[in-house]
Amino acid sequence: MSRWAGILVGVTIAATATTALAADPFPNKPVHLIVPYPAGGIVDIVARTVADQVSRNWNQPIIVEAKPGADSNIGTSYVAKSAPDGYTWLISGPAALVNPTLHPHAGWQPMRDFKCVGLAVWNQSVAVVPTAFPAKTLKEFVEKAKAEPGHLNFGNPGAGSSIDLSAKKLFQVAGIKLTNIGYKGQPPALVDLIGNQVQFEIVSLVLALPHIKDGTIKPLATFTHERIKELPDVPTVAEAGFPEAAFVPWYGIYAPAATPPDVLEKINAAISRALDSQEVKQRLSKADVPGKAMSLADLATLMKTDYEKLTAVVKASLSASK
Repeated sequence: MSRWAGILVGVTIAATATTALAADPFPNKPVHLIVPYPAGGIVDIVARTVADQVSRNWNQPIIVEAKPGADSNIGTSYVAKSAPDGYTWLISGPAALVNPTLHPHAGWQPMRDFKCVGLAVWNQSVAVVPTAFPAKTLKEFVEKAKAEPGHLNFGNPGAGSSIDLSAKKLFQVAGIKLTNIGYKGQPPALVDLIGNQVQFEIVSLVLALPHIKDGTIKPLATFTHERIKELPDVPTVAEAGFPEAAFVPWYGIYAPAATPPDVLEKINAAISRALDSQEVKQRLSKADVPGKAMSLADLATLMKTDYEKLTAVVKASLSASK
């Protein structure tokens, strides 16, 4: 073989390899799903449930990583600054929409830096008080709070969390003021509610139901679209007389906004397929966080609507606290 023929063969092989590499379809390596909260919480449970199914369907690892801290800003900022190639995802609740309003130096903006690609899972929760608290309904609690402004304590599991925003909206609609007591997550706040150190909390159903059933806390109303089968006698917040406060938070999976559209479509299709599987439906139902497959267009509308609504709630709360 002549020298020039050898060079030509080498160039052809290199070009073929480059073309094959370029055509290698997404996904062709592990995906990292970032949870900006401590491991073991409800967001982590949801993340692992969906990631397991997507991983099996794709035959690619989905690595769930906890990156908590700074009211979820550490993990969220990490994903916002990651390569927009579809291999780094974020799962988060309302904090992904409102934290830059709460923390102006967060370094990212939800509508600029993220696209929601899937997993509209509704975080059902319930308003609860200690068993001995002298109120049987949400209206009775509101009357008590109005009679003693700032006297009752609210156990807040985290600024910008779904619980925090649900409470802010309820307090604004009801016209009441409680003293905010901050906690690192729901479990320690729930312990203090049982011990009557705090008098009001909104708690995820999966955490609250065992304590409601054993009589250590008392439910007043659910933050759900309709009454739940486990608590058929407990009204929704809307039924309890506060329809404007009937906010049911959701968790979404996000990718960096500059991710190619075809990759976003593949991720959305994979998550939707996972949500439609019987195993995932059963696991999410057991955790009392029902899921719903949604298109990218519907997710974008949901994201924009709640961004505007929740940002207004946060701004009103910040203004009232000045």
